[in-house]
Amino acid sequence: MRTAEIERNTKETQIKLSLNLDGEGNGTVDTGIGFFNHMLELLKKHALIDLSVTCHGDLDVDYHHTVEDVGLVFGLALNQALGDRKGITRYGFASIPMDEALCETSIDLGGRPFLVFTSDKKHLMVRDFEVKLLEEFFRAVSVEGRLNIHAREIYGDEAHHVCEGVFKSFARALRQAVSRDPREKGVPSSKGVL
Repeated sequence: MRTAEIERNTKETQIKLSLNLDGEGNGTVDTGIGFFNHMLELLKKHALIDLSVTCHGDLDVDYHHTVEDVGLVFGLALNQALGDRKGITRYGFASIPMDEALCETSIDLGGRPFLVFTSDKKHLMVRDFEVKLLEEFFRAVSVEGRLNIHAREIYGDEAHHVCEGVFKSFARALRQAVSRDPREKGVPSSKGVL
């Protein structure tokens, strides 16, 4: 079973998260931030992972700590659930249209954290949620999950659609990258370790 359960408590956030990479898109999400919940619901559905997360954060300060810390915990859980990464596909890519927006994400689960996040909508708001926070989420996932993420908005007018496109393309790329490759008998690296 490629699963993980993580609990992380700080003065800023208290988070419980469970993850099953071989799931069906089930689980409950409650971060206290409606738009962020929506993005995580998209993630679990389109990645076909079971994901449950509850976070009680200092939302009276702002949303930053909650979004970043959930990213850290999701990354930790992803790394734990992947184990030694033997037999995985390793790479994933998806290009997703969302009405007028087109977004794409490429992933490498090769153990090296790096994020490139490109969007003209970074400094816009969706209701009271700054799009820039998605970059903080993916950076945290990259670092603790030990993966390379390149996510970009190719074009789009509506910030909500761009955010959905980015999350859906990340989810689909992750689904592909974590999938088991029946031809891969070891670690998908010439180094022999990831």
